[in-house]
Amino acid sequence: MTANHQNQFFQRLAAQNERYRYQLPSRHDAGKFIQDLINFLFPISKDCPSCPGKDIAMKYADLRNSLECMLEPLLPELEKSKEEILDAVFAQVPEIYEKLLMDAKSITDNDPASVSIEEVISVYPGFMAIATYRFANSFALCGIPLLPRVLTEFAHSQTGIDIHPNATIGHSFFIDHGTGVVIGETTHIGNNVKLYQGVTLGATHVSKSLASRKRHPTIEDNVVVYANATILGGDTVIGHDSIIGGNAWLVRSVPPFSQVYHQSKIEIRPQTPSVT
Repeated sequence: MTANHQNQFFQRLAAQNERYRYQLPSRHDAGKFIQDLINFLFPISKDCPSCPGKDIAMKYADLRNSLECMLEPLLPELEKSKEEILDAVFAQVPEIYEKLLMDAKSITDNDPASVSIEEVISVYPGFMAIATYRFANSFALCGIPLLPRVLTEFAHSQTGIDIHPNATIGHSFFIDHGTGVVIGETTHIGNNVKLYQGVTLGATHVSKSLASRKRHPTIEDNVVVYANATILGGDTVIGHDSIIGGNAWLVRSVPPFSQVYHQSKIEIRPQTPSVT
């Protein structure tokens, strides 16, 4: 590249950078914040060597300061003052904490391989993804743009579980194994729902014109969806207390107490005498 070409390229970059509408907090800062927030609520995991201890009030103040710093580049897009948003976000923390305890208990109670609730909180990818989603969802409800998606995409990169922050999810949610789970933006999930790895709750069509419509399914209370099942469409409702078997494909509603299974066909291969 000649010096002239390099200067032209730098000018191109400068012009394009001026056109960006948003300035975003870094994924590193967002990831550190969400991990610090989870550790604040559940101080089970410890780094070695551990940092000097702070009391709960000081840790709480540090978290508020960290979020305030991440909001700085978003200030032009905020509809409320920074202080109002911070107050609204942290007012939801006690309720989210109780929901996360219910999520952790659901995972512990329903996974035979689980040893304890401490194990679930500290190492289970499903719990981390759910915890990150619950905080990201609260940020979205408080009117914070883009940062909620930064948080859930951080969790996605860490766990393989993709939950859109605008999805609606009830209490006692259980994701087992989790790798490959996708939960779309307009999904509604009720209480006591269990999902296994590879489940997709998605849309039947991908079009920008559908952005304002409900595109993803509704999963009612007490539903179990087994591995690699795919459920699509904004009008699709899985009735409460249903079981959706592995590899099932659904684009229409099923009534409560349904059992839906992918039927495997078994054929006996022609047998030829073995040569000895």
